[in-house]
Amino acid sequence: MPSVSTGAPTTVGASSAPSTAIATTDPAAASAHLSPGRPGYRRMSLALFAAGVATFALLYSTQALLPAISTGLGVTASQASWTVSAATGALALFVLPLSALSERFGRRTLMTVSLAVAVVVGLLVPFAPSLEWLVALRAVQGAALAGLPASAMAFLAEEVRPKALVAAIGLFVAGNSVGGMSGRIVTGWAAQLWGWRAALGAVGLLAVVCAVVFRVLLPKARNFTPRSLSPRSLARTVGGHLADPLLRRLYAIGALFMTVFGAVYTVIGYRLVEAPFNLPQGVIGSIFLVYLVGTVSSAAAGRLVGRLGRRGALYLAVGTTAAGLLLSLADTLTAVLLGLVLITAGFFAGHAVASSAVSHTAKTGRAQASALYQSAYYLGSSAGGTLGAIAFHTAGWPATVLLGLAAVLGVVSITLYATHHARTERRLTAASAATTAAALAGAATAETSRG
Repeated sequence: MPSVSTGAPTTVGASSAPSTAIATTDPAAASAHLSPGRPGYRRMSLALFAAGVATFALLYSTQALLPAISTGLGVTASQASWTVSAATGALALFVLPLSALSERFGRRTLMTVSLAVAVVVGLLVPFAPSLEWLVALRAVQGAALAGLPASAMAFLAEEVRPKALVAAIGLFVAGNSVGGMSGRIVTGWAAQLWGWRAALGAVGLLAVVCAVVFRVLLPKARNFTPRSLSPRSLARTVGGHLADPLLRRLYAIGALFMTVFGAVYTVIGYRLVEAPFNLPQGVIGSIFLVYLVGTVSSAAAGRLVGRLGRRGALYLAVGTTAAGLLLSLADTLTAVLLGLVLITAGFFAGHAVASSAVSHTAKTGRAQASALYQSAYYLGSSAGGTLGAIAFHTAGWPATVLLGLAAVLGVVSITLYATHHARTERRLTAASAATTAAALAGAATAETSRG
């Protein structure tokens, strides 16, 4: 399978799935797709960047506030972590059915409705009277946000020229990182000044602004064709994607990367509020400025794939993440911050590479292919958040790091298998070609002798 970027030497693994590359030899077809420098590309990029900001700001709005929520509601770290896991888990469950609706009603329509509902719920969340109500509202919010990620990936795959796809998806992922960063910084300082409920209200207002920007700027789809809502067809499409070995590997990679990220950022606030750091809530929120590193690394994913290939880019992302986890074990603030920088850079680069590979691989049912990736990705987040909190509550930060390293080892194993599988296929193909050539040469010699 060809790489996303022109000239990329390798892919994540071999697959029989045809490429989704859109033919651009026809000038009329090429002009129907957006690319850097063409009208509408900048508006589309800014709109989806705003959607990415709103998605992560809302989805993880309680993550930096977990110590304050634990204190305010009198609950443990593992109980408070459900305010994050409920949102990500609901998103994982609803992303596939909502992606099916996007095939019928359009990516733009579904993204607009989903974001609007999530924003309304976000304005209600600060008034939750108990942990149970807070978890329930967060689950509804996560379900609403499920309409955004897969639809956005499918929108980009349909509207953007193939050579610009990795960069466009990288920018959307960069919006995720900015949303995660800004949401945590806003909540951190707002919580320190006015309490955690006011902090959640501030995130809701930020999301309102992003939703308006998204709706005003996003151009109409030019390459979307509505499809009927057929459960049998949906099941067939999903089954086809799950039968593709490359897609299965990409889904697993996304889930494992997000397990690391979910565990680290769910627990880090608890670690920094305790000795030897004893940081106030506002300062802890500001530490999430390291998300800017994720903005850079995700946006640079296309260049990484072009130079190293997908597998090479994944190896680099995995190595960076593992180094960050090990460095974070030190009891100095400088080492912990540098560890978070490396973890964030590795995660966002790996996520951008894997998610763009999914969009590139699926020939049909792109929304469902992206939805399955998002489902695995957010299930990984939910599992990482819950397991990371349990590990921290049981044995401290080293246990959380051990959980992250186990997930990283899983990514390495999958990528090594893909490398071995691709090399084996190349050898078999070369041997088959040599055998065919020898047979043809023998036949030609025999024909000459008879002549």
